[in-house]
Amino acid sequence: MKKMSWKGRARLSERGDVPGWVLITLMTAALVVLIWGVASERLVEIFNRAMDSISGI
Repeated sequence: MKKMSWKGRARLSERGDVPGWVLITLMTAALVVLIWGVASERLVEIFNRAMDSISGI
């Protein structure tokens, strides 16, 4: 058998992590949607108040 270089082994070990990153991305997106759905009115109110204080209205 031919030995694999450390670069080849590193590439193979990184390939298995892709599903983990996809899962983290999907879970983060789900949390954003959930929080926005539950607290959208309050978040918009906070944002508008912050913009008003910046513009001096």
